[in-house]
Amino acid sequence: MGKTQKYIFVTGGVLSGVGKGITAASIGAVLQAKGATVSIQKCDPYLNVDAGLLNPAEHGECFVTKDGAETDLDLGHYERFLDIELTQKSATLAGRLLSELIMDERAGKFGGKTVQLVPHLTQSIQRAIEDAAEGSDIHIVEIGGTVGDYEGLSFIEAIRELGQKVGRANCLFVHVVYVPFISTSKEFKSKPAQNALNDLRGFGIVPDSVIVRTDLPAPANIASKISLFGGVPLEAVLMQPNVDTVFRIPETIAKSGLHTLLTQFSGLSAEPNLAKWKKIIAAQNKLPETIIRVGLVAKYMDNEDTYISVLEAIKAAAWQQKVGVDIVWINAEAATKADFESVDAILVPGGFGARGVEGKIAAARYALENNVPYLGICLGLQVAVIAAARKAGLTDANSSEFDPKTMRNVVYIMEGQQGKESTGGTLRLGDYPAILTPKSVLAKTYKATTAIERHRHRYEVNQAFKEDIIKGGLAITGTSPDGKLVEFVEAPLNNYFVATQAHPEFKSRPSRAHPLFVGLIKQAFIDKK
Repeated sequence: MGKTQKYIFVTGGVLSGVGKGITAASIGAVLQAKGATVSIQKCDPYLNVDAGLLNPAEHGECFVTKDGAETDLDLGHYERFLDIELTQKSATLAGRLLSELIMDERAGKFGGKTVQLVPHLTQSIQRAIEDAAEGSDIHIVEIGGTVGDYEGLSFIEAIRELGQKVGRANCLFVHVVYVPFISTSKEFKSKPAQNALNDLRGFGIVPDSVIVRTDLPAPANIASKISLFGGVPLEAVLMQPNVDTVFRIPETIAKSGLHTLLTQFSGLSAEPNLAKWKKIIAAQNKLPETIIRVGLVAKYMDNEDTYISVLEAIKAAAWQQKVGVDIVWINAEAATKADFESVDAILVPGGFGARGVEGKIAAARYALENNVPYLGICLGLQVAVIAAARKAGLTDANSSEFDPKTMRNVVYIMEGQQGKESTGGTLRLGDYPAILTPKSVLAKTYKATTAIERHRHRYEVNQAFKEDIIKGGLAITGTSPDGKLVEFVEAPLNNYFVATQAHPEFKSRPSRAHPLFVGLIKQAFIDKK
């Protein structure tokens, strides 16, 4: 008889964005530190097939897995906290499950039965969860949205049924709620959280633990109220006010009654080894002698989550180099020379569309001509190539993405991608290998002549303009194994000007920063001394 699979379900109440993803990842980190093999999954009730076409300004970044799944940004939290590489199985959206059900119905696979949300969709959800759980001791499932949302009802019912199927002893329900502080009366109000717990119980789920999110530390009577009206033991109510860093949360859980619950549930009595997290927190809290100003040339200025993996990768590199970092947001649509002069390094992240692209080209050219440390990511490589071509004399050089009629398309659409510009799941996605030129800055940075990075793009460097790009100051020092696709460029005469067609931020970890980001911070520090 094989081992019994255990599940932890994390749900949320009151409002979205309350911290379910960080909570799920932190629970997983504690269990890992106790010796468990953990897997994790995000179930989103959206009627989208994947996150590829979701507006990043509204939903945050689209995180890409190694096998090319376009997913919610919470998978980035999972990978950073658990230091594992996830796959398509860890991202389940209602749209994909429904489309598969409809295709099965059209193919006659239901033999004339009426296809319904219950049991057919709920069973599909359960199969997706069980499939994603394979190979782990404990599988953590975050249910997106808020309990009570119409579109989420099938997912709540599915996990209720799954809990009944595997046995309550093999299933743990954690509910994350928000308690607001009313400044006019200067009091915390637990009623919305109580109502959220009532909603969950109304769907047949009594949580084993409640995590109470607050902006400020709340008085003890709030936990007592949540316990009393939610039917949860007081020791299983974890008060979680905002903290200076999310990497403190595993330690918070390990010191709480939730840890006792996790120990009983997992059967692992060992104290969690949290040395890694303590080291990260110490690095963050150490007052640095030097602060590096990194200019992030962005067009989505209202939501930091749009660039969350990039921000975390910059911070991790700074911690590793024992320097402080001040991330300066530069609006790509209004960027000026003064903006570029005010920073020690420039980073141009990925993006789509023409808005703000001239500002990004200007940023790349400024860094190229003034020997400012530069890291270009995806679009950041493409604007660097355009900047170099213009510097070489092709003043009208452009990408066919931004000017379809340009005769100097130094960046053009990939073969087979024409006509797919607005469609989902059709880009070059996931892990691809690259060959690096020996002794190049990039080879020295990676300490290797090969690299595997994740991709998400549709346009490529047009090597018909290779000589112009070289004349403008860049060298192609990384290509696909067959040499057809440009993967990396660098400026040989600059101290550190590198760009990649990939998204290295997705592979950075708080305890193991990505070498390209480390290289940027390291050179900026050298230049500043």
